[in-house]
Amino acid sequence: MSYFSSDFKLGILGGGQLGKMMLYVTRKFDINTKVIDSSAEAPSRLACDEFVQGDILDYDTVLEFGRGVDVLTFEIENVNVDALEKLEDEGKKVFPSSKTLRTIQNKATQKLFYLDKHIPTAPFSRFAYTSEIETVIKNEALNFPFVWKSARFGYDGQGVKVVRNAEDLKKLPNVECITEQLIAFKNELAVIVARNSSGEIKTYPTVEMEFHPEANQVEYVLCPARLPEHITKKAEGVALKVADAFKHVGLLAVEMFLTENDEILVNEVAPRPHNSGHYSIEGSFTCQFEQQLRAILDLPLGNTDSKVAGVMVNLVGAENHTGNVFYKNIEQIMAMDGVTPHIYGKKQTRPFRKMGHVTIVDKDINKARAIAQQVKETIQVISK
Repeated sequence: MSYFSSDFKLGILGGGQLGKMMLYVTRKFDINTKVIDSSAEAPSRLACDEFVQGDILDYDTVLEFGRGVDVLTFEIENVNVDALEKLEDEGKKVFPSSKTLRTIQNKATQKLFYLDKHIPTAPFSRFAYTSEIETVIKNEALNFPFVWKSARFGYDGQGVKVVRNAEDLKKLPNVECITEQLIAFKNELAVIVARNSSGEIKTYPTVEMEFHPEANQVEYVLCPARLPEHITKKAEGVALKVADAFKHVGLLAVEMFLTENDEILVNEVAPRPHNSGHYSIEGSFTCQFEQQLRAILDLPLGNTDSKVAGVMVNLVGAENHTGNVFYKNIEQIMAMDGVTPHIYGKKQTRPFRKMGHVTIVDKDINKARAIAQQVKETIQVISK
């Protein structure tokens, strides 16, 4: 099949920033695209060839949309998986598959998958409702502190909470969930694995992630991780084992903990381009968004090596600011060497909302990290 300057049409479920950045590449390759999102102001709306406003959680909407494209992919997990399964039954190519997505959409199912495939992960318990946890604590089968995770619809730090006491527990929504043992870890790591239909597979270098303590969002991503090679190779090996277990096509971002004893435990995965790979736009020979396209279209995978060390800084809405967005001091960071801001196109800011990111590249990862700190302390995402 010819994808370039042809009648081929790629469908993307979700029109957020990940879709927008993937569309940079479809424009470069002249690949026809059709995007659907519930918001008329979705960031992807201006970069695609055809935009549809619609609910990607609605079965009939996704079914109708999918029937109008040649290959279907998604930039967010919260889509109607039953519709994707029906489309596959009709012969439509959906990547990653509905089977992969169905397992990943539910954190309890995802964790059981790791146990079944002998993939190392933190000890956990699953609950139909949060209210059941109180009984288990009374019976001394679970002790504070622990990590609570909503089984469904968690995103960007939402649906995850460290529960330290009974008062914390009362504040949580009464939904299907899991609890995890609070792991003593030294670092949070991620490895992105790319695989095409022909079975070609490549990994990006292990990255190191630093999280915001309150919002539970990534603040910094560093590539390469500042760790010994035997640790990074171990992480890449675990990521490859996870990818092989899913037999996925596309990108799979594998988030992991490095424990105090140098064990690697899988936290969770994302079957799409991921925040931990944004550094690759400026830092890698093949950015993650181009690699996603290469993988789902069964094209040769690109070189995943880094051209230069890179650090990514998330731009999130400042606390106590809601309304029309203003990027204060953006000109100052643009004057710094190796600094590139990416603005997602969301007109309204609110506290901790992802509004963009900044990449910092340098030959020296430590210098890049120091500049990233300056960037973080300089730019502010506020309301007008």
